[in-house]
Amino acid sequence: MRSIKTRQIMELNQTQRNLIEKLGVFHEKTGMPPTESRVLSLLLVSDEIELTFDEIRETLQVSKSAISNALNTLMLTNKIEYITKSGDRKRYFRSNLSNWKKNAADGLHSLLSINALMKEVLAIRTDKTPEFNKDLGDVIAFIDFLQVELLVIFNKWNQLK
Repeated sequence: MRSIKTRQIMELNQTQRNLIEKLGVFHEKTGMPPTESRVLSLLLVSDEIELTFDEIRETLQVSKSAISNALNTLMLTNKIEYITKSGDRKRYFRSNLSNWKKNAADGLHSLLSINALMKEVLAIRTDKTPEFNKDLGDVIAFIDFLQVELLVIFNKWNQLK
């Protein structure tokens, strides 16, 4: 366990820094803002899995407000969580990997919800755009197929565990 006084700048090697940047860019492409992307990436890559606000801020060299906003958003979306340690008033932030099954189920639920809406769209479309309607039908059919296959995959995974 680390002592209450900790380093404010995490020592990261160049490979870790490069991976944080790669992961950050990936998360940005999924719509996550840059600071949130880097914070989440740092918490995944760092050898220390629990980091304080100051450690994150100093390591990423980002303003207090940007880090504060990023941490709050990441906690609201259950991507990270914090813990406290006895005798230490600081909060230690960490990736919320224990949530991965719920996050996967939520993602599947979201996909199925949009698919239901796309079925409604297809049902009211006229036959004036047959190629577009066919493409929309293909997307719907693929998501239906994906639902069945993902349920099989989840069941297989659970049996392995």
